[in-house]
Amino acid sequence: MLYLPQEEGQGLVEYALILVLVAVIVIAILALLGPQIGSVFSAITSGLAGT
Repeated sequence: MLYLPQEEGQGLVEYALILVLVAVIVIAILALLGPQIGSVFSAITSGLAGT
């Protein structure tokens, strides 16, 4: 009988690690740029309300 290793779980763990890394990067970017993004949306809403 020939033993073939199962690698399905390993691929799933790698995808999960990539997803966690991307989520951490997105959260860090939003934490750094959050106030600037908020001020841009405030300027847009005030501009639309003023017209």
